[in-house]
Amino acid sequence: MAEQMLGIRIQALRKRYGRGDTAVEALKGVEMEVAPGEVVGLIGPSGSGKSTLLKCLGAVIEPTAGRMELGGETIFDDRWRIPDLRALRRDKIGFVFQAPHLIPFLDITDNVALPAMLGGQPNAAARRRATELLGALDVVHRAQAMPAQLSGGEQQRVAIARALINRPPVILADEPTAPLDSVRALAVIQILNRMAVDYRTAIIVVTHDEKIIPTFERIYHIRDGRTHEEAGEGRALS
Repeated sequence: MAEQMLGIRIQALRKRYGRGDTAVEALKGVEMEVAPGEVVGLIGPSGSGKSTLLKCLGAVIEPTAGRMELGGETIFDDRWRIPDLRALRRDKIGFVFQAPHLIPFLDITDNVALPAMLGGQPNAAARRRATELLGALDVVHRAQAMPAQLSGGEQQRVAIARALINRPPVILADEPTAPLDSVRALAVIQILNRMAVDYRTAIIVVTHDEKIIPTFERIYHIRDGRTHEEAGEGRALS
């Protein structure tokens, strides 16, 4: 990779469920690198290990063995090296899901600002940062709206703003375009690419969406718990 300090580095990552004869090895030595400012696709059939890999990287489940680095910091090396995993998820990892999961009784600004507030940032400063991000994502005119008043595409933009609020070095996007039509899906990927460059964020997009796969310059296929890297088309977004 061109960058010395990678946004994401995964080495020999393994995850085994169960023990003895009934054990299932979901990850069998995964290798992956993603540079700051890069958006990489992760694709593979159901049961191939995509969800397990994302949960390990997101510190939701503990790997069995291997090494993971986020933003130049080792977070796992055959055991967790970070004492507070909740703080790790809040401060170092942004999550974007298939459904935006916005809080229905908070307006859009507070939905975006909430993770920063939970991290101890003063409310006013968190809301200012949220407003900046909503402006960067072209939804600042909806800042006082409630989630139910937004379109699906607008809600996903708000979810991306929320993922960026704590300036994480990594964003994990799990099927972020699945519920969207072609135009809105490509708009979301275009936004993720722009945000990756602007904020020097390493982004992994897990997807089955054939509309967006041609946009990735690099793709990791995961099959039977192992990753295989290949060059993507990197087709220009329009």
